Amino acid sequence: MEGTRDTHPPAVGHPPAADHRLEDGLSPAPAQLSSILSSPARTSTQTYTGPDATTDITHLYLTFTTPLPKPNTTIRHPSPSPQDNNLNPPPPPPPPDLTPYSNPLTWPNSRKYLLLTLSCIATWLTAYTAGSYSPPQHLIQASLAGNPSTEAVLTGITTFCMGFALAPMVLAPLSEMNGRYPVFVVAGVVFVVFQAVCGVVGTLEGMLVARFFVGAGASVFSTMVGGVIADMWDSKGRNTPMAVFSGSVLAGTGAGPLVGAVMAERMGGEDGGWKWIFWHQVVMGGVMMVLLVVFFRESRGSVLLSRKAGALNKWYGTLEAEGYFGVWDAGAPEDESLQAVCGGDEEKGSAAEQRHTAAGLKRIRWLVKEDEERASLGKMIATSVSRPFHLLFTEPVVFFFSLWVAFAWGILYLTFGSIPLVFQRVYGWSLEEAGYVFVALIIGAILATAIGIGQERILDHPKWADLPLEASSDSSDDSSNKTRNPPPTPAPYPPSGRIWVFLRRRFPASSPDSRLYFTCLTSTLLPIGLFIFGFTARPDTHWIAPAIGLVLATMGILLIYLAVFNYFADIYHMYASSALAAQSFCRNVLAGAFPLVTRPLFTNLGEARAGGLLGAIATALTVVPWVLVFFGGRIRARSPFASQLDKT
Repeated sequence: MEGTRDTHPPAVGHPPAADHRLEDGLSPAPAQLSSILSSPARTSTQTYTGPDATTDITHLYLTFTTPLPKPNTTIRHPSPSPQDNNLNPPPPPPPPDLTPYSNPLTWPNSRKYLLLTLSCIATWLTAYTAGSYSPPQHLIQASLAGNPSTEAVLTGITTFCMGFALAPMVLAPLSEMNGRYPVFVVAGVVFVVFQAVCGVVGTLEGMLVARFFVGAGASVFSTMVGGVIADMWDSKGRNTPMAVFSGSVLAGTGAGPLVGAVMAERMGGEDGGWKWIFWHQVVMGGVMMVLLVVFFRESRGSVLLSRKAGALNKWYGTLEAEGYFGVWDAGAPEDESLQAVCGGDEEKGSAAEQRHTAAGLKRIRWLVKEDEERASLGKMIATSVSRPFHLLFTEPVVFFFSLWVAFAWGILYLTFGSIPLVFQRVYGWSLEEAGYVFVALIIGAILATAIGIGQERILDHPKWADLPLEASSDSSDDSSNKTRNPPPTPAPYPPSGRIWVFLRRRFPASSPDSRLYFTCLTSTLLPIGLFIFGFTARPDTHWIAPAIGLVLATMGILLIYLAVFNYFADIYHMYASSALAAQSFCRNVLAGAFPLVTRPLFTNLGEARAGGLLGAIATALTVVPWVLVFFGGRIRARSPFASQLDKT
């Protein structure tokens, strides 16, 4: 490192045996020093030439893999007060406990899955909140002053989605600076408080504002859970937890309107009992907050590193206040370090020790590179707001993927109104009976989660990952060897083997676009489900047929969402959060708009034409992953943000 900084701290000599709290990453000391330095701290009255408060401090960058040097706990700086220079000085301050600051990527699976479970519970509840607002719309309408229209009441879904879309642009930078935990706790409090406001507010304006803040608080448990997963798993292990997280979103989206419809039907009297639709969510949110406060742990690596550096620097300062300056520097050869301490003569060791200690000790303080490179909060928020839109309108991949997943998410929110409307109109069901159809969304979420986990395991199959014999031979750099020793002709593959050869040649598992292979097929479930739902919702067709269409459409929505998240994370690397913010904004804007057009769409066009129109749009958008699979390399080459991937 330039100047006084170095990205690698010095290996050092060794005072007495290390405290168990600092065992991780400590450098060993020369063996000869161990016995010499095991004696009590020395405070000889000889001239002290070691480091003191005026010695320059070397600043070093700290990482999770940095070996920590042994601090000086044996040679004590002479105190200005003669009475303190006794033969038995007080022991040095104990080291801090660094175990809370370990690398989240190396956490035990038990802790990772605990945080994943808490995150998915919170995500499920926020998705539950989004859908539970729609079934009691007529009861909400009757309870608000001025008897607003149904469309005005449904705008509460729109304002919820706008809070969901806008809040992460401000909260994401805060989580980068202060960590996930405080943002989760504060956002959770906002979420619970404004849920309670929804239960008591008496005006449309108050309801819309309350729903906005409910959405703002809920957004953290959707948009930032992906960041928590990325904190704890690398790209190879991220798919399974992401599939579970995505499944919890759609399962909650189905459970909310199901329970809301049942409660609205059974508790919809004039006594206001239906407001328990809001109050039971307040109770669940309160329980969720207690669990988060007690069991959730900070997972952002840079924040943990900063806290670790702060704990070490504070300890070094405390040691120096007691007269123990510096850490042991192993930059000098082992023999020289030994001579520096004992002077080669036991009788002269004390004087030699004081003269030569400077060769083995240096004052250091730790820095974290991310802290120095981080801009101010205002600039981070400005970047967080502007860069997603810059990517959205300059990156074709971001634009079309955002359009694709936004339409899919809009369809999901369209079901809030379309399921009760269609099944009440076509089959004459009650609100409660129609609400049970939302079980189809939960079933679809469970099946799609299983598919999402399984497709990644197929992609990791060793027969798909291995290079074919012909390819490895052609890649040899020794042309003369090719002439003298032609590559052997591979044995004929059985039919199943030929399939793996074809996949390796045409669809290599190592390609950046490999996550889209299965999505090219599974994304067709969305238009297929929409066509089935629209064309089979007829009085002479059993109700199970449109319900099956809903299952398939839900599976397609989840698998599209999972593919977009993983693809952006793999392709855009350091810009992934901005790309994901762009698609999140588009998703929530369309999700907020679709419930407002549901009734006019199905009333004016009818079930068949409405389903056909939506299915046709979904069919057109399924071309997006195919384009990336066949032309992804060329498209990325033109991108200043994504082109780095193909160079590595």
